[in-house]
Amino acid sequence: MKNLFLVLFLSIIVSCQNPEKKEVEKVSDNEDVVVETVTENVPYANFGEALDEKDALTEEELSNLYTNLKVGDSINVKIASTINSVCKKKGCWMKLAVSDEQETMVRFKDYGFFVPKNAEGRKTVVEGVAFLDETSVEDLKHYAEDEGKSQEEIDAITAPKITYSFTAVGALVQGTEEDFKGQVEGVKEDAEQEKASE
Repeated sequence: MKNLFLVLFLSIIVSCQNPEKKEVEKVSDNEDVVVETVTENVPYANFGEALDEKDALTEEELSNLYTNLKVGDSINVKIASTINSVCKKKGCWMKLAVSDEQETMVRFKDYGFFVPKNAEGRKTVVEGVAFLDETSVEDLKHYAEDEGKSQEEIDAITAPKITYSFTAVGALVQGTEEDFKGQVEGVKEDAEQEKASE
């Protein structure tokens, strides 16, 4: 009897650790197929204000949102996307996919936090303000330099650009603290250096 309870208890624990979702799809009048989708618990490291991934807009929804904005408009929103690039010097900005052709430039409110410099290609959820911005040639060249672009690519930038922009108050980046060891710059030290140079 003890063994039966032990087996029952262990099977409950195992089933709780591997959450599954089963759906029945109708293939024909006489045939049903059970489709199993295993939901993975993906770890995220939090930077800035604490947040979760619930109710985040998809890349497609974000694309529609930006299409309807004008320069000067802004909207508070939470988005889920993929990190296309990150500032290689400090992690003080990142570019997120909006569609195959578009990105949004994400900066962090009041320079209050940075993201890991090795976060490129990872999933992320950010919360903050989405808006359209006209980015100057000087800033575009600075960002290109931070991305490690060649001098030829930097020199080719000659006109300002209307960009999809985002000021984040918090970010989740797919991975664990172990994944990001040595990859996140200290905001406190950077803020002190900025004050000293003023």
